[in-house]
Amino acid sequence: MSQRFGYWILCFILWLTLTWTLYLPAIIVGLIMALIAAIVFGGYFSYHPVKILQPHRLLWLLIYIPIYAWECLKANLDVAYRVIHPEKPLKPGIVKVRTRLKSDLARTVLANSITMTPGTMTVDIIDDILYIHWIWVREEDIEKATKIIVGPFEKYIANIFE
Repeated sequence: MSQRFGYWILCFILWLTLTWTLYLPAIIVGLIMALIAAIVFGGYFSYHPVKILQPHRLLWLLIYIPIYAWECLKANLDVAYRVIHPEKPLKPGIVKVRTRLKSDLARTVLANSITMTPGTMTVDIIDDILYIHWIWVREEDIEKATKIIVGPFEKYIANIFE
């Protein structure tokens, strides 16, 4: 029961963050939707969501958000430039990268962070290997590709979720 309560609180905080409003009807809808999500999906996860409410994890989350936004902005500009300038080289392919993250939740957040960054998409996760479709394969070596793709995110995600 306490696990679902924790999910409810986290879902509501996420709702507030995404809607960015304190308009009473939006708050009521957010509370109801978060409650429904916690009731329906709260039992599927083994992760204890209350851990993320620890102050040091919230601080790392606040640090991660602008870093992710910056990486996303850079990737958006790169993809937009490739669309506008067709002579800009494309070298699509799937590369393997390795993560040091151990928990399934942390790996999923990493995979989603990579996928939501334009120009890359996580295709599969097998143990500590992620297969990434990359719009412009700059490096095929697993260690160098890991540094380019995973490097900006991994440290922060580890501090938040592990």
